[in-house]
Amino acid sequence: MNTAAHDAATIAQGYIAVWNETDAARRAALIEAGWTANASYIDPMAQASGHEQISALVGAVHQRFPGFRFNLLGKADSHGDHLRFSWTLGPSGAEDLIQGTDFAQVEAGKLRSVTGFLDKVPVGA
Repeated sequence: MNTAAHDAATIAQGYIAVWNETDAARRAALIEAGWTANASYIDPMAQASGHEQISALVGAVHQRFPGFRFNLLGKADSHGDHLRFSWTLGPSGAEDLIQGTDFAQVEAGKLRSVTGFLDKVPVGA
């Protein structure tokens, strides 16, 4: 595996781990390790700047969708400091209900900004 592909996969896996972490302290440590201090996140339903807001946003998703898990869909792809990957979200052990694709900018191996797009959303989600 080339270095860029390995880095893309590692960063994307770390990102998914943040979204799956229900413990606020562990989630904060994952964000600290994988995101720049001035990181930002935006999708059609939310936006957050900095570690605390990003962690709070993830916590809100856990409250809205208890027991749901994120998983990578396909392989992460990168060029330069840009990263693209798709994901699924659904109840643990069941078919996914939501799918999305995220585009990220990476700085020194950490996420600097993430822009999320929702590819599949059920009515009422």
